[in-house]
Amino acid sequence: MSCKIAVVGLGSMGLGMATSCLRAGLATWGADVDPAKVTAFQSEGGQEGSLAGNAGTLDAVVVVVLNAAQTESVLFGEAGLVPTLKPGAVVLSCATVAPEFARAMEARCTEHGVLYLDAPISGGSLRAAAGTLSVMASGSPAAFAAAKPVLDAVSETVFELGDAAGAGSAMKAVNQLLAGVHIAAMAEAMTFGMTQGVAPAQFLEVISKCAGASWMLENRAPHIVDGDYTPRSSVNIWPKDLGIVLEIARSVPFEAPITAAALSQFKVAVDMGLGAEDDAAIAKVYAGRSGLTLPGEDGR
Repeated sequence: MSCKIAVVGLGSMGLGMATSCLRAGLATWGADVDPAKVTAFQSEGGQEGSLAGNAGTLDAVVVVVLNAAQTESVLFGEAGLVPTLKPGAVVLSCATVAPEFARAMEARCTEHGVLYLDAPISGGSLRAAAGTLSVMASGSPAAFAAAKPVLDAVSETVFELGDAAGAGSAMKAVNQLLAGVHIAAMAEAMTFGMTQGVAPAQFLEVISKCAGASWMLENRAPHIVDGDYTPRSSVNIWPKDLGIVLEIARSVPFEAPITAAALSQFKVAVDMGLGAEDDAAIAKVYAGRSGLTLPGEDGR
């Protein structure tokens, strides 16, 4: 355990990544706004003691929070970590953010002698726990070298996309455009099928083996079939992520009408009170409009 790291944000992705770091033999501190999550992680082998009290010894900080505002708060807020890190430590920033924000964070870290790796992730909570994520990374060669023990622990594939921050976040925006659209399209197709007598389970069985399949369909459609909306990735993520895509598009400028259409459906889901549910719950938007009963809603 010669490499000391901290994972900030012990949600479904961050906890899996922290656990993967433990499994790889890294001395790992966990931090979260929910103290119970920190306690639970420590019971699984996470390091004892406060993160603030040990920040100066860390080699890497992995930030797995929701958005840019939370990322900036972790790094440079009232109790920000970057000013307390030793020179040469590296920050791996994993949230979906705009490329310009990633470049700004890299510049601010550099002022403190801290390395920054723009390192958004993809793969879902199961792959996070298995240490097989895909990382869309960009940063200096020194940042990649410093981050290697963490990258080896949490990922199956690391895409090295450039020698400065921003390129990783740009690629993540492309991925999120497709992922969000695919979830919305899956829900629309499944509920459309229900109007034609195609049961959700039958939809999943057939379409997952046909040309209309996607990774998101195969991953999220089972949640609807099971009537299980326990959040692995919540509805609330998509207004943020697709909003980032549209902000980038407007700055080019570039028209993204399909992204805008998907975003509008996620916003409706939030307005229906579904924001904290699994993002497959967007199917409830379509079902509600058509008077359809999804699995689990009739007690079965």
